[in-house]
Amino acid sequence: MAVSTSAPPAPAPVVDRAVPALGPLGLFTILVGAALPLIDFFIVNVALPTIDHDLAAGPAMLELVVAGYGLAYAVLLVLGGRLGDLLGRRRLFLAGMAAFGVTSLACGLAPDAATLVASRVAQGASAALMLPQVLATIQAATSGARRARAMSLYSATGGLAMVAGQILGGVLVAADLAGTGWRAIFLVNVPVALIGLVLGVRAVPETRSDRPAPLDVAGTLLLAVALLALLGPLTEGRAAGWPLWTWAALGVFPFAAAAFWWVERRAERRGLAPLVPPSLLRLPSLRRGLMLLAPFTWGFGGFMFVMAVTLQQGLALSAVLSGLALVPMAVTFFAASLAGPRLVRRFGSRVVTAGAVIQGVGILTLTVTVWAGWPGLGILALAPGIALAGLGQGLQLPVLYRIVLSEVPAERAGVGSGVMTTTHQSAMTLGVATLGSLFLSLAPGMGVRDALAVTLLVQLGAIAVTALLSLRLPRAVR
Repeated sequence: MAVSTSAPPAPAPVVDRAVPALGPLGLFTILVGAALPLIDFFIVNVALPTIDHDLAAGPAMLELVVAGYGLAYAVLLVLGGRLGDLLGRRRLFLAGMAAFGVTSLACGLAPDAATLVASRVAQGASAALMLPQVLATIQAATSGARRARAMSLYSATGGLAMVAGQILGGVLVAADLAGTGWRAIFLVNVPVALIGLVLGVRAVPETRSDRPAPLDVAGTLLLAVALLALLGPLTEGRAAGWPLWTWAALGVFPFAAAAFWWVERRAERRGLAPLVPPSLLRLPSLRRGLMLLAPFTWGFGGFMFVMAVTLQQGLALSAVLSGLALVPMAVTFFAASLAGPRLVRRFGSRVVTAGAVIQGVGILTLTVTVWAGWPGLGILALAPGIALAGLGQGLQLPVLYRIVLSEVPAERAGVGSGVMTTTHQSAMTLGVATLGSLFLSLAPGMGVRDALAVTLLVQLGAIAVTALLSLRLPRAVR
């Protein structure tokens, strides 16, 4: 038998592809892009009374001004992440930023309520193109301590943006810049978007998946149907009087969700590229992180909406004072977010548990304050409870973001960030719909004080769930 003396083939060389660096200016730019969509989700809360007065909008249209943005945003986030993987994340970020500026201008110039609603839907779709690219760029263009710091700043920016939205809205409405009134809350986005475009071209590195997958049309449509069937009736049902279409849509939801999951599993088994790969959800860190992120953001979204109504209508505070009442939350949230990386290195995921406990103490303190001091409450009396709640939230959110994305491969960064932001936005919209509807339905019969107390106690139950679930997280956080 002849024996071959030729050497075995050399292994293919390993290509060490350099990861484009995300510098400080680039990080600042994408964080601006992360802040704008979140600010605009909440900025309208304090402006709704003046919008109603100027445009004769009515309750149903006002609900759509809030819900139309949130629905378009939530439905298209995963698609936005996939497009970034496919076409380039900087390209989609810049396209989303440009579209956000244009649609903000359309909102600010809207002559009637219907045009404002349509412009808000388009604005939400623009945000869905832009936001997933932020986390995906951080995931693909940073590593190690730089990634931990960037994620901490991202979560601090997100938390501040959600609170600052209502603060900024109150200031702009009260300032009535050049007679623009509520329109300024949208027009202010235009110069910010222009600056973001200039900086983005210069400072944001281009990243994309090494193995971009084609779009999953069936999965995209089924996910859109499922989210619209759930969030649409819950956000519009109360204002519309729960007509037949709301119940029909809720009946469609479980079937659409089941069909979406079946299509995604079938596509992955056949070697195709589903919109949300089921294998991604088998990552323990992503699955457990999302289980905590959902109740957290559900409570946060509902809290911000209910507090905006309480401060303006229940306590008769001005738009400016209503915004200033939330400053303690913004300050403590930001401080906790910045301290998070150091605390995580020492205590691991138990920081989430501690944050949930502190947040719960803050909500309970606020409940007792409202119950005992109503109706003569000022912003100083509310400050301790609001500050504690913000401190607890700031300890949780940065760690949850890190946990969710810690095991997601770089080539799936867009999909992973899209799944996370969709969960975040859907839960936040659901919180506004459910906790907001609970509060608004109880207030006429019980009074604002009692309705607020009940709503806060329901949120406290969600915080308890978060605290218990956090005990199942792995102690070490990457």
